[in-house]
Amino acid sequence: MTSRKTSFLRSLGPGLLFAGASIGVSHLVQSTRAGADFGFGLLWALILVNIFKYPFFQYGPRYASATGESLIEGYKRLGKGVLITYFILTFLTMFTIQAAVTIVTAGLASNLFGISFSLIAWSIIITFISLVILLIGKYKFLDKLMKVIIVILAISSIAAVSIAIQNTESNISFQQVLPEGSIQIGFLIAFLGWMPAPLDVSVWHSLWAVEKKKDNGTTFDNKRALFDFNLGFMVTIFLGVCFLSLGAFVMYQSNEEFSNSAIAFSEQLIKLYTSNLGTGAAVFIGIAAFTTMFSTTITTLDASPRAMAKSSELLFNKKTNAFYLIWILLLAFGTIIILSFFNANMITFVKIATILSFITAPFYAISNFILINGKHTPKEYHPSKPLVILSYLGIVFLTGFSFWYLFTI
Repeated sequence: MTSRKTSFLRSLGPGLLFAGASIGVSHLVQSTRAGADFGFGLLWALILVNIFKYPFFQYGPRYASATGESLIEGYKRLGKGVLITYFILTFLTMFTIQAAVTIVTAGLASNLFGISFSLIAWSIIITFISLVILLIGKYKFLDKLMKVIIVILAISSIAAVSIAIQNTESNISFQQVLPEGSIQIGFLIAFLGWMPAPLDVSVWHSLWAVEKKKDNGTTFDNKRALFDFNLGFMVTIFLGVCFLSLGAFVMYQSNEEFSNSAIAFSEQLIKLYTSNLGTGAAVFIGIAAFTTMFSTTITTLDASPRAMAKSSELLFNKKTNAFYLIWILLLAFGTIIILSFFNANMITFVKIATILSFITAPFYAISNFILINGKHTPKEYHPSKPLVILSYLGIVFLTGFSFWYLFTI
C-alpha cells in the first residue's frame, strides 16, 4: 500500500507545475480584483474561460504522452512558419510575463518579511534564488518543490476563505454582470487572458510531460498524464474561486482603490484582509499570497527558457544544453532591466501582459487543435467527439472576445 502511494505521488508532477505556473497573477491579483470590484458578478467569466481553454491545455500532455515529443516539435511538423510564429510570440511576451509575476512577488516579499529593501533589490533576490534552484536542482527539484508549495497554498487559501465566510455580515449577491465601457471591458479581457493561465502554458506543460516521461519511463503513460493534468487543472479552478471569493467577501464595496505600486498594492491587499478578518488571518493571507507568486515566478523562469531552447534547437538544427543557459540568463537579466523602469506601475504592467496573452490565445488554440487531430498524432490518442465540439466552441469564444476587445478599445 505504501509503495503504491509513493508510486502515485511520484507520478504527479507536470500537472502541479501547470498549477504552479497558473496560480499567480491571474488568481492573486486579477481574481481578487474581480471579487473586489464586481463581487461574484464575474464568476461566469471565471468558469467559462476555464471550460473553453480546457481542451487546448489538455492537448499539451496528451500530445507529449502520445508521441514522446513536445508541442514545439509538433509545431515544426505543422510547418516551419508555425514554429517561427511561436518563437516570435514567445520572445515578444516572455519578458513581460516574467516581469509581471516578479514585480508582484517582490512587493509581497517586502510586505511579508518586513525588510525594507527596494523593489528592484527584492526582484534581484527572488530572481537569483529562482535561478539557483533551477540551475542546480533542475526539473527534479522543481517537481518536488511544487508538490510542497501547492499543498501549502491550498491549505492556507481554504483557511482564509473559511475565516472570511464566518466573519462576513453583508448579504452576498450572485447576480452575474457583463462589464460595460472600455475600462471594465479591458479588465475583463485581462482577467480572461491569464485565467487560469496564458494558453502558451500548454506548450510548457508538454515540455514538462516529456521530462517526466524520461524520469518515470513507461509508468507515465497517457492515462497518468491526463489524470495528472486534470488534477492540476481542478486545483487552479478551485483556488481561482477561492481568491475571487476572498475579494468578494472582504473587499467588495470597501471603497478602497488599488495602488499601481507593487509594494503599496501588497500592503493594501494584506491590510484589507487583516482589517476585515482580524490580525490572526495575516499569517494565512501572507503565506498564501507569497507562495502563490513565488511558485509562479520560479515555474515561468524555467518554462520560457526551456521553450525557447527547444525552439532554437529545431530552428538551427543544433542540440546543446547551452541554449537553456543562454535563454534563462537573458530572461533573468532582461526582467531586472525592465523592472528598473516599470516598477512603479504594477497594475498597468500586469494589464498589458494579460491582454497580450489573451489576444495571442487563438494562435495556440488553433495550432494545438490541428496538431492533436492530425496525422502527426496516433489515431488512438485523438480527442473524443465531445472534446472536439468543446474545442470548436473554445476557438469561437477566444477569437470572439479578442475581436470584441479590439473593436471596443
